[in-house]
Amino acid sequence: MAITDEELGNKDIKKLLIKQAAPASIGILFMSLNILIDTIFVGQWIGSLAIAVVTVVFPITFLISSLGMAIGVGGGSVLSRALGAKNREKAKTTFANQIMMTFLLASIFVILGFFFSEELLLFYGAKGDILAPATIFLSPIIVSVPFLALSMMGNNIIRAEGQATYAMVSMIIPALVNIALDVIFIKLMNLGLYGAALATGISYFTCFLFILWYFIYKTELKLKAQDFKFHIPIIKEITSLSFVSFSRQGVVSILAIILNHTLYSYGGEHSIIVYGIISKTLIFALFPVLGITQGFIPIAGYNYGAEKYERVKESITISIKSAALLASLVFVVILYYATPIIAIFTTDEKVIAEAPGALRWVFAASPVIAIQLIGAAYFQAAGEAKKALLLTLSKQGFFLIPLVLILPNFFGIFGVWVAFPIADVLSTLLTGYFLKKEMTTKLIQTNDGLL
Repeated sequence: MAITDEELGNKDIKKLLIKQAAPASIGILFMSLNILIDTIFVGQWIGSLAIAVVTVVFPITFLISSLGMAIGVGGGSVLSRALGAKNREKAKTTFANQIMMTFLLASIFVILGFFFSEELLLFYGAKGDILAPATIFLSPIIVSVPFLALSMMGNNIIRAEGQATYAMVSMIIPALVNIALDVIFIKLMNLGLYGAALATGISYFTCFLFILWYFIYKTELKLKAQDFKFHIPIIKEITSLSFVSFSRQGVVSILAIILNHTLYSYGGEHSIIVYGIISKTLIFALFPVLGITQGFIPIAGYNYGAEKYERVKESITISIKSAALLASLVFVVILYYATPIIAIFTTDEKVIAEAPGALRWVFAASPVIAIQLIGAAYFQAAGEAKKALLLTLSKQGFFLIPLVLILPNFFGIFGVWVAFPIADVLSTLLTGYFLKKEMTTKLIQTNDGLL
């Protein structure tokens, strides 16, 4: 059942967060399960080297598709605040411009990626035995990336409308399709990495079809042909906020390049395989925390637009406490079950020996990441692009990348793994400072001016 504007502005925050976060968490669960099972299938049915291939290729496609995510998140902030201010025309104009921006930019990047695929793979760390299979894997996927970009953009708009259940379904459908096609193409038809890529590409297209159906038949933002014209002030507003998300993904992409090259230098293909397993586990294990963050954004954005600052403050506090509790539970599970988790992906003894310790270190600071995630999400929801950009880039850009470049010189491959919790703690301290200042100044007053 959809959440109305009235509910976003007046309903109990705890109930509202559950109603928003639960579908988002389920959607992210299925998305992460899709990635996780995909990695298990290629690792067990094709070989551990296939995990390294996926680890190298996906940052390329994700960078392109993240244009859609960035435009969706940035425009979603504009749209949520427009709905909170009862300005439905601005919301519709924002949505139309998001569609045009996503399609145009994603298509340009895909064309460039298609013609320079080998150079791109080498740049992203497809060295040694990884390059040849990575070339096979990339081609079918990159053609489908514009559909993924549009889907990621549309998912954020669906959530900004308060239709969290439909946003959840849009993430479940491609996951189920991809898993089923993996079995058919890899296991039954023996198509190897090409089959895995084909399954992934088709799943992106099915997601796009569902979102297209939603915006034709279900949305309240009914667009007409005349809505599809570039509106420069809104494009600038979308771009300033989208730049936050895209910069984050850009930094994640740079981090992937540095990690792949560093891991190969200190541990060869096996260390890239280890990181591939860890990165997929990280996405899956933290799905409830990411779900709370997704559920928090439209609540904070709407109430900020409506100038109900006490409700914004309450939503921040409840979201952080809930996310921190869940992240702590995840850490305990990882701490005790690291080895069985790794064994699910591969039978490679060298990987199984190295990966559990690395996995524990990467998750070591997970109990504190809620502050960083919710804090950065708040500033984006509030339309404070500069602070949102600073805090969003803090972990990967300001701390993790320098640490990955420096620590391995002294500690070898261990330096890579220990860089993750150090970066988590430092970025959390930085975000906590800005968030506390915001909550004790700007958000201290209610609408009637009473403290």
